[in-house]
Amino acid sequence: MNHDSGAFVGIDTSKLRNAVAVAEEGRGGDVRYLGEIDTTEAATRKLVTKLAAKYRRLTFCYEAGPTGYGLYRLIRTASWRLPRSSRRDLAIG
Repeated sequence: MNHDSGAFVGIDTSKLRNAVAVAEEGRGGDVRYLGEIDTTEAATRKLVTKLAAKYRRLTFCYEAGPTGYGLYRLIRTASWRLPRSSRRDLAIG
């Protein structure tokens, strides 16, 4: 992991739990399944904070629909509550 690199965060949304995977940028970047997290605000904020501390740039990808729209708003809100140094680049979509 390189603190100057970015990562793509894939989230498979559902009503009760979200499955999360991270793919690091670049040809040789690692792809890891992080597991499932609760769909709660606290769990999502913890995930965004943890990943923002590890990577300079985060790009989130998830399903559109009833659970995806709520997730979009939550990640966007969580990003503004991160320390300024962790808010470098955050793409949601």
